[in-house]
Amino acid sequence: MDLLDNAVRPYPWGSASDIPEFLGLPPDGGPQAELWMGAHSSAPSTVHRGGRARSLREVIAEDPDAELGPAVARRYGARLPFLLKVLAPAENLSLQVHPDKRHAEAAHAAEVRGGAAERDYPDDNHKPELVCALRDGFEALCGFRPVPDTVALLEEIAAPELAGYLTLLAGPAGKGGEGAADAVRTLVTAILTEPADHAPAIAAIRDGCRRLAAGHGRWARAGAAYATLAEAYPGDPGVLVALLLNHAMLAEGDALFVAAGVVHCYLRGFGVELMASSDNVLRAGLTSKRVNVPELLRVVDFRPAPLRVLRPQQDGDEETYPVPVQDFRLGRMRLGTDGVKLPDALPQILLCVGGTVRLQAADGTELRLRRGESAYLSASCAAVTATGPGTVLRATVG
Repeated sequence: MDLLDNAVRPYPWGSASDIPEFLGLPPDGGPQAELWMGAHSSAPSTVHRGGRARSLREVIAEDPDAELGPAVARRYGARLPFLLKVLAPAENLSLQVHPDKRHAEAAHAAEVRGGAAERDYPDDNHKPELVCALRDGFEALCGFRPVPDTVALLEEIAAPELAGYLTLLAGPAGKGGEGAADAVRTLVTAILTEPADHAPAIAAIRDGCRRLAAGHGRWARAGAAYATLAEAYPGDPGVLVALLLNHAMLAEGDALFVAAGVVHCYLRGFGVELMASSDNVLRAGLTSKRVNVPELLRVVDFRPAPLRVLRPQQDGDEETYPVPVQDFRLGRMRLGTDGVKLPDALPQILLCVGGTVRLQAADGTELRLRRGESAYLSASCAAVTATGPGTVLRATVG
């Protein structure tokens, strides 16, 4: 068992206080956006082995069978397949999407062969992710809203500048099935590729959504979010794409799974994110970073669907969030004074999110975690018992 020393990423959209408060540390005056737990090359966690601090990435690379288990090492090579983060957005992240595994492998190889100066695919992995709220009010946009609902929203906004959107989506092409996806594809492609001054349409969204937010009706919360984005990005076509997405307000313990191709944007709140270990991100707007529109349009899943909020399901001593990938699995354990034996023979990261947790191995080795602290358990670490009182999140492979 190894206590982890984790890197904090000071991205400008981060809260100045949420992660320091979680860690029990004073704020440093700057934004603290993400706390990374894992072995990603950009910011691997540190463990103490043999009397010295070592990168978890280096430790795993030296003996992947012992650290990951032979089956995981055969499947993923000498790398931890998942990355756990604490997220603390005070402002929106970029509007973005991630590729599937096959596309990532081909695109990464092509960029390497071509010597691309600007990279969209720094690695060959996919990046499905699960975000779970650590407190009420984690706000996000995720996936294209069913077309009839978007038509209803546009009718409520009632802006002449958006009449063309309404005509396309309310017509025969938007009635359902593949036609609905084609209608969304046509609209998004036009927004992102046709030369136009988007400022009048974005101003209309700002004004119409402010009115909806003040009215306390069906679209009040979503309207407030869209109005905020329109105010912050008055000329960015990403605002027009964001208007087509489902709006989510997660309660503590609620989660969203973001599959390959799903356009999403985290707006604000405090939560954890568990993902396949990758940096492959394609942005659609709401950012000053690179936006590669042709590549983005190749990756996006345009199929509209209702928002699906995941709630934990009891599985023995653990609440879990079932996801359709094998790279990761997230569980929550509410521990009392009776010990719970943890699964073994797999790599896992434990994050204490409340109270205190004591980990005890079969050889008597102990490790105590308080809120904000995390531990890495290798596949060779067997018969570990966890006791509370405390709550721990457990990240491992599926």
